[in-house]
Amino acid sequence: MRIIPWQADDLDLLRQLNAPEIRRHTGGPETDEQVVARNARYAGFGATGGGCMYTIALPDGTKVGSVGYWEREWRGEQVYEMGWAVLSAYQGRGLASAAVRAVLDVARARRTRRHAHAYPSVDNPASNAVCRRAGFVLLGATDFEYPPGHTMRVNDWRADLGDQHRVRPAGAGRAGRRTAGQAGT
Repeated sequence: MRIIPWQADDLDLLRQLNAPEIRRHTGGPETDEQVVARNARYAGFGATGGGCMYTIALPDGTKVGSVGYWEREWRGEQVYEMGWAVLSAYQGRGLASAAVRAVLDVARARRTRRHAHAYPSVDNPASNAVCRRAGFVLLGATDFEYPPGHTMRVNDWRADLGDQHRVRPAGAGRAGRRTAGQAGT
């Protein structure tokens, strides 16, 4: 498995991920207009510096899902929020957990936030299991607005990105970089 930055031509994958069985815990499928707009946001997201979306690809290049992180404020703290989706035919293989761990490594390397959070529905055992396997700590259940205008009950999972969240001085190399330990497999 590898993660690849989202491209404008990944629209077909996003349309496949818009299936009712995949979106049942996130407000249901979106209109095609909403999917096209989401694809444009995903493709331009990396240029904003506020996060990045990726496709989840198999070794042969087949794209089977999405994973990403973006900035948000949560309970007075600037954090990264994470989200993911995997096509039904590829679920249950550990791809989401591996992709989330890979994106956590990307977020750690940015060194700009101390924590990443994920907010899967309390009724979504698969995504809650991904959080456990990726090393997140369960903080508890809470209400969360998603999609906009709709409140859902979610589990608040937090991953510690380590103390390297401080910005390195310009020209600092990787040699002195501390890495945070990862829990789970």
